[in-house]
Amino acid sequence: MDIQEYIESGILEQYALGELPEAEQAEVERLAAQHPAIRQELDSVIETLSGYAAQYAQTPPADMRDRVLAGWKAAIDADTAASAPVAAASEPEPVVRSITSAPVAEAAPRFNWLMAASIAFLLLSVGINFLLYSKWQNAETSLAAVESDRSLLAASHMAVEKRLGEQTNELSVLRSDEFRTVALNGTPAAPKASAKVLYNPSTRTVYVDVRSLPEPPAGKQYQLWALDNGKPVDAGVLDYATASGESLQHMKDIARAQAFAMTVEDAGGSPTPTLSTMTVVGNI
Repeated sequence: MDIQEYIESGILEQYALGELPEAEQAEVERLAAQHPAIRQELDSVIETLSGYAAQYAQTPPADMRDRVLAGWKAAIDADTAASAPVAAASEPEPVVRSITSAPVAEAAPRFNWLMAASIAFLLLSVGINFLLYSKWQNAETSLAAVESDRSLLAASHMAVEKRLGEQTNELSVLRSDEFRTVALNGTPAAPKASAKVLYNPSTRTVYVDVRSLPEPPAGKQYQLWALDNGKPVDAGVLDYATASGESLQHMKDIARAQAFAMTVEDAGGSPTPTLSTMTVVGNI
């Protein structure tokens, strides 16, 4: 599995935005627990998006709800006003009869007509309300989709800017005369392994540039050691991108050193080196 390609695929940004199905969310969490580089990048993406959301969050106007409800009411009142003349025109002309002409029988058709008109008006009002509500829901859904795309684009833009800044810094380190280059050659345990350390004694700054290292076993990481009068000093663990030779890595500051070496340790590093796993070593 190419960890760097996985990181740059955008899936971590989708996870942070909550756009992944449950199965893919679980896969991201599993890989983040297994690979420190993915865990580190995921934490960085979540922190970046949280800051972005806080910076650009907008509160809806306080009167939005009242304006929407007023719009609904106006539409219903307009429909009622338009329906009233039609109902009045359709009403049959009253017939004047004497008391002896059975008024109860005359009122029955009129009552049935009014009931039918009331039901029709009720159904029409419900239909208008449902139509307005559906349009409102569709508008909210579209707005949410636009905001999601905007956030994803912003996250991708920030990731590109971050990588560009890292590459600019790497170039300045490689071209600086203040850094001493220490070649690290393979040991009998890994004769084809190769790396180099860029060390600035004045600022105590250390960078690692990997040329070729065997992939460490699961749950293991390469750890850099500075040797000061034969005493090993922890200089930090290598992340996946560095160990695979994809970028320089800024390590811990080192006050003095006459040599550097790398060993394979448990993920997170060890307080003392495992000498049997020494992969590369080189003197200044």
